[in-house]
Amino acid sequence: MKKKVIILILLIILISTACTFLLIKNKKSACELTLYGNIEIRQVDLSFQVGGKIVSLLKEEGDSVKAGELLAIMDDKDYRTNFEKAEADVSKTFAIKSEAESKYNRNAPLVGDDTISEQDYDTLLNNKNRTEADYKAAIAQRNFAKNQLDYTKIYAPEEGIIMIRVQEPGANVAKGQPVYTMAKTKPVWVRAYVNETDLGNIKYGQQVKVYTDSVNPKTGKKRIYNGQIGYISPVAEFTPKTVQSTDIRTNLVYRIRVYIYDIDDYLRQGMPVTIKVDLRDEGKDIK
Repeated sequence: MKKKVIILILLIILISTACTFLLIKNKKSACELTLYGNIEIRQVDLSFQVGGKIVSLLKEEGDSVKAGELLAIMDDKDYRTNFEKAEADVSKTFAIKSEAESKYNRNAPLVGDDTISEQDYDTLLNNKNRTEADYKAAIAQRNFAKNQLDYTKIYAPEEGIIMIRVQEPGANVAKGQPVYTMAKTKPVWVRAYVNETDLGNIKYGQQVKVYTDSVNPKTGKKRIYNGQIGYISPVAEFTPKTVQSTDIRTNLVYRIRVYIYDIDDYLRQGMPVTIKVDLRDEGKDIK
C-alpha cells in the first residue's frame, strides 16, 4: 500500500513538473519569434574603364582593402602618349587664340574711321571666335585623354575584402571586363522571411539577436550579433525552398532585412543564421 502511495506521489510530481515546463515554454514562445535566414553582403565587380594589357595586380583573394587603395595597373603607354599630344594641342591652340585676339583688339577700333573695311573687321572677329572654340575643344580633348589615362588604374571604391581575382598580369582585357570581385565590409544584413500571422508583431527599428551555427572557442557558445529590422516587404510571396521553416513551405511570407552593426570577420556571404525577436521590445529608431 505504501509503495502504491509513493508511486502515485511521484507521478503527481512528474506531471506537475511537466505542466510547469510546458507553461514556461509556451509563455516564452509567445514572447519570442524565431526566424531563419542567410547573411547577405554587397559585392561589386571591379574593372578597368578602358581596354588594354594588365601590368600588375596588387591584391590576392582574401586581402583586405581600404577605400581608394590601388588594386591593379594597366599598360598606359598609348594613353599617356595621347594625353601628351592633347596637352601640346592645348598649348598650340592657346597661342593661335592669343594671336587672333591681339589682331582683333588692335584693328577693331580702326573700323570706325574706315581705316579697315567692315569685311576685314568681320574676318578678324570670326577668326577670334574660331580660335577660341578650337582652344576650348583642345581643353576638352585633353581632359578626356587625362581621364583615359587615369582609367588604366583600378582603385578600391570602399573598404572591403577581395573575394575573387579573375585575371592575371599579362592578360588583355576589354573595357568593363571584371578583374576583381570585392565584398564590401558594410552594410551586412540578414535576408529572412516572416509568416503573415507574425507580421503584425514586428516593426522597423525592432532590436533582434542573430545567432550563427559556429561556436566561439573562447566562450563555448554560438556567436551572437546585435541586429535591427530595417526593411519589411509590403508584398507577400511564397516561401523560397532554401528557407528553413517549421510551417508548410507554400505559405505566403514577407521578406525582411535585418541589419547587423557589430560586424566582425566571421560573418560570411550566404551563412545561415537564426534570428530571435523579443516581441516585448518596443524597438528603437533605425541608425
